[in-house]
Amino acid sequence: MSDTVNRQILLVEKPTGKLGPEHFKQVVGELPEPKDGEALVRTRYISLDAANRAWMHGATYRAAVEANTVMAGGSIAEVVASKAPGLAPGDIVFGDTGWQDYAAVPVKHLTKMPRMEPMTHLLSVYGIAGLTAYFGLLHIGKPKEGETVVVSAAAGSVGSIVGQIAKIKGCTVIGIAGGKDKCQWLTSELGFDAAVDYKDGATFKALRAAAPKGIDVYFDNVGGDILEACLSLMNNRGRIACCGAISQYDGTPSAHGPRGVPGLIVVKRLIMQGFIVMDYMDQSAAALKDLQSWVASGKLKVQEDVIDGFENTPKALIGLLAGENRGKRMVKV
Repeated sequence: MSDTVNRQILLVEKPTGKLGPEHFKQVVGELPEPKDGEALVRTRYISLDAANRAWMHGATYRAAVEANTVMAGGSIAEVVASKAPGLAPGDIVFGDTGWQDYAAVPVKHLTKMPRMEPMTHLLSVYGIAGLTAYFGLLHIGKPKEGETVVVSAAAGSVGSIVGQIAKIKGCTVIGIAGGKDKCQWLTSELGFDAAVDYKDGATFKALRAAAPKGIDVYFDNVGGDILEACLSLMNNRGRIACCGAISQYDGTPSAHGPRGVPGLIVVKRLIMQGFIVMDYMDQSAAALKDLQSWVASGKLKVQEDVIDGFENTPKALIGLLAGENRGKRMVKV
């Protein structure tokens, strides 16, 4: 990475079907000059998330990504210059820098991070992925010891942590993932009690066999047909934490939404709640204390998928949407 060149990756066209490399273009821009209240930061690791694709559809909890603009995305970055109190050159921050080497960002939109090795943990277990898993499961799912917890996209950045926290809390944990290798990894390496391969095409049948006592907590990362299958197996007064809907983001979504809504929710008296991790950031210190303790004790294993090279960012996101990754995927700039 040059100190005088600002490489940028633009979203040149919003995809109507599957995301492809043709939707991106790498250009060279000028180094931005920070204004009062801003910091100039240099990107170190770019976070890749299914949400990147959702932002292309329209406004969500943030503004939509428009064509011919720098692709949006969070990163771990280093402060180069600051025109605001609270940050100084050399500080490590998390923020929405976009896919570029340098960005000028309002300091109020940056979160100062501790220096640690590996720095990548600031994007995975101690970053948005770990906090999303922690708050979504514990504050919305509210699992109790002995209950059955199911998590979809279980081999991904959030799902792999959700399942491990549920095991720490004494639950029976079933993961849903794509492919036999991922399912084997969940049970042999991460300690899941069972794993269901949705690519086998018999998700409901396999899930019913893996959860003979029904499902008490479902952590939903995918929506669509898998959410429908889990709804049918929920126990009375079960809880569903809605984190994402990956199945709806890229390409053509299912022809129908999950059937059984609201019927099954009413009959089974289910609680189904969506959440955004930023809602809980005032409680992040307590969450990080728990996460750090579990990692230190070996109860929580950290899986990271680090792709080297800024130019590989579009390909890495496309691969993530196709399910290539295990754990948190990011790009080293």
